[in-house]
Amino acid sequence: MTKAFVSYHHANDQHYRDHLAYLANYHHAFEDGSVVIGDIEESLTSEAIRRVIRDGYLRDTQVTILLCGTETRFRKHIDWELKSSMIDGLLNKRSGILVVELPSTNSNHWVAALPGEKDAIYPDYTSGWTAIETKAEQRERHPHLPERIIANLIKPGVAMSVVPWHRIENQPENLKFLVDATAKVGRTNEYDLSLPMRRKNYNTTLA
Repeated sequence: MTKAFVSYHHANDQHYRDHLAYLANYHHAFEDGSVVIGDIEESLTSEAIRRVIRDGYLRDTQVTILLCGTETRFRKHIDWELKSSMIDGLLNKRSGILVVELPSTNSNHWVAALPGEKDAIYPDYTSGWTAIETKAEQRERHPHLPERIIANLIKPGVAMSVVPWHRIENQPENLKFLVDATAKVGRTNEYDLSLPMRRKNYNTTLA
């Protein structure tokens, strides 16, 4: 079973995190490798912070599941977890990343980047698929996604999917498919690592 770490805004989105744990523990959608993360010393360098998260907290997970609500993109710890998931550590290799947009975002869009995903998750979608190739287009469709995710959605060599919550909420088989497929592509994803790690919450400037 694929082992996954869940990244989310604890204050806003704990209910969704709890439901994801239910799908993991009782429906075997994935092995839950998340841990309770305490404060990380902010005086550390970005590289040191990344190493602490990658080798200390993400451990041997193969996928990072991002639960994305309306304030997720502003949270520094989430940004640290995302970037750390994209880089090989001393103990663990980079992970695949699966983005789940929560109902609070009111998103009516998705990104199906995984092999077989269109048939498995969206068999009822018959309106045709559109390739989105610019950051501006992705921001318009997914205004609440972190900038680090936006940058990688358009990067060649990265397969990263964005799925609406309702497609997995009561469908553990969908979640299992997405997590397993994300783990496979994560081994070869060549992520865009150009953005520095966020140092503050609720600040649109990364520093």
